[in-house]
Formats: sequence, C-alpha cells, structure tokens
Amino acid sequence: MTVQEPLPTAGAEAPVPLMGCPYKRDPYPLYERMREEGPVHRVLFPSGVTAWLVTGYEAAHAALNDERLGKSHDRGNDRWRERASIMPEPQHSQLQVHLLHQDPPRHTRMRRFVTEAFTPRRVDALRPRFQELADALVDALPDPGPADLVSGFAALFPFQVLAETIGLPAPLAARFDRDWGKVVQPVGPTDPGRPVYEARLHGLQSYIAEVVAHKRAHPDDDLLSRLVVARDEGELTQEELDSMIFQLLVAGQEPVTNQITTALIALLRHPDQLARLRDDPALLPRAVEELLRYDSAFELTTWRFLAEDDDLHGTAVPAGDSVIVSLCAANRDPRRFENPDELVLDRSPNPHLAFGHGIHFCPGAALARAELQIALSTVLTRLPGLRLAVADEDLEWIQAVLGRGTARLPVAYERRA
Repeated sequence: MTVQEPLPTAGAEAPVPLMGCPYKRDPYPLYERMREEGPVHRVLFPSGVTAWLVTGYEAAHAALNDERLGKSHDRGNDRWRERASIMPEPQHSQLQVHLLHQDPPRHTRMRRFVTEAFTPRRVDALRPRFQELADALVDALPDPGPADLVSGFAALFPFQVLAETIGLPAPLAARFDRDWGKVVQPVGPTDPGRPVYEARLHGLQSYIAEVVAHKRAHPDDDLLSRLVVARDEGELTQEELDSMIFQLLVAGQEPVTNQITTALIALLRHPDQLARLRDDPALLPRAVEELLRYDSAFELTTWRFLAEDDDLHGTAVPAGDSVIVSLCAANRDPRRFENPDELVLDRSPNPHLAFGHGIHFCPGAALARAELQIALSTVLTRLPGLRLAVADEDLEWIQAVLGRGTARLPVAYERRA
C-alpha cells in the first residue's frame, strides 16, 4: 500500500489542487483523505481560483441548507472575481441571471415558473415518448458494434427529451449546437481559446433570441411559451427570461449526458451487476439511485459565498470567498453509507445528494431519473454482450471543473437486438 503525503490543513498556504487527468479519472482517493482530515479544505481550481471545499456528508448537507451561504455572484470578493473567469459582459448580466445564481426572494419567484413542467406526474405521462426516442437512437447504432455511446446515444437522448419537455420546436432543436454548452466553462481574457469561447457565447445568445421570437409568434401550452408570456406580462425581466432558457438548454442536458456515461462505466466495471440489472427490470429505480450516489456526474456544486467573515464547520472563511460542496465526496462518506465504495444496486435507504438539497435542489430531478431509467434499460436490453471496446485506462475523462463524464464511450456488443 502506497503511503500518502498528508494533506495541507485548511489554513495552510498551499491549497489542494483539483485538476489533472489522474484526479478527473478517479477523485475518490483524494476525497477520502480530505474527509479523514476534516470537513472543509482550501482547494485550487485550474483557473487559479482558491476556494473552500466541503467534503463530508453531514457538513455537505448542512452547507446546502445554510442560509448564510448565498449564490449570487455579487457576493464574490475581488480575490475571487479576478480569477474566476466568469462570463464577460454584457453576456454575464444577460445570461447568468438564472436559478443557480439567485437567492430568495428572487430565486423563489423565478423557480415557480419551471417546477410545474418537471413534476413526476407530467414526466410519467411523457415516458412512452421518451422510450420511442431512446429506441430510435439505438436503432441507428451499428449492427453489430463497435459504437461510441456518447456521440451515438448519451449526447443526443437528453437533448431530445428536453426539447419534448419544454416545447422546443423540432426545426430549432435540430439547429442546436452541442458545443454551445461549453460556455459554462469560461476561459480567461488571455487564454488562446478565448475567441472560440466568445463565438460560442454569441451563437448561443442569438439562438435563444430566435427561440423567444418563435414562441412569441407561435405560443403553445409549454414551458418556453409560459416563460415568454411571463416576460411580456412583466413577471420576468428580459435578462431573467434569457437566463432561464440558457439554464434549461445547458444545465438541462449536459449533466444527464455525463450521468449516463458514468452509470454505464460503473456497470461495465461490474459485469455481474450489469447482468443482474439487465435480468431484473424491477431493480431499475433503486439501481439508478445507487448509480447516482456511486459516481455523480454533478461532482461539485456551483459557488456559494458568505456575506461576512464567519465559521464554517470549524474553519474561518472570509466573506466573498467561494465555497464549493463536493457531492461526490459526500456520497461516499462511510459515516452515512455502509461500504460506500461498493456498488450495491438495491441499497436502501439511499439519501444521496446527487441532486443537491435545500432550496437549490435540482428542479429537473424527476426528469433526470426517468431519462436514466429509460436510457440504461434500453441500452442494456437491446445491446447484448455490452462491454468496453478500449482499455479502462484509455477512457478520456472530461476536464470539466464541476462535472464528471467521458468525451467518448467506445463499446462493443454482439448485435443490436
């Protein structure tokens, strides 16, 4: 067994770096060490931002419900702002006024417009259509394999489901560029990738304007139409409308794409569990909850800030410094989950935090659960003999700051059933 160097303490000068291929491939050994050292650690992100990372389940649950921790970027101090590489103006003011960056009462007012579209009852009513979409994507895969399950399935299915759910017209949906989703990972002004980033940003903003114009001219009984009506009746500002559509289009699909890949990789690494799930469909709901816990695609939450210098689980945190909660570290805490590093498909109870908690609990959780259940069931039953087509160590994990997933998932299978 390799002896690990001790972690820097929360107050040490050298923060713990959260970056690089080894970390993104498997962050759990680092999170285990962090939990053993304490609940709060000073960490360093690729942008140069230093933040305070909350790692244990109890501390994470408390932080997600802590009214002192606000989400608005206005709370960030100059140290955070100078390195955060947040979206440039005017786009930041026009596209970042969404739920993830709002506090009550504004957050409460805005959230009520979206919750109705994602209720379990409405999602259940759409399940037959979602199944049709999943089957059509599998029908388009090579017979027999190999195939890339990201480009051929996981990157397509969540957006198609989202379009059906929010009322995005088919012609506009067909023109959506998945690369636009990368604008949630902004780059600094001197980064060589800045021109490409800004081009994506402008392209997405123009696309949102087209969506709004279309829904204003052709209203229907759907979420996008209701948001446009709310803007026209003065219940939402133009910036709130555009930002909420931005959040739906980006946050409403990419995390699900990544969660499909992390779930499939977990099952491919445990072929006995894959076979068990394939042969026992009744296990699917619990299995999805366990796969969400075992390797959550939403690895870290977005920024939170204290308005005043304060104590956070025994650590002094300055006002305006960013506080991040590690959902993955919380979901592997042995003080909350027995044998947390084992994949136990029928684990119960399973109070994981993959969708967050408190007022910022993911409003699309019911939709995401349905997508994962349908995606996994369809892929496992219709691609017999499913297995990785590359060595596990050759999987390319995305270098996203907050999320987990792979850019490609090459698989082989016997046939397309």
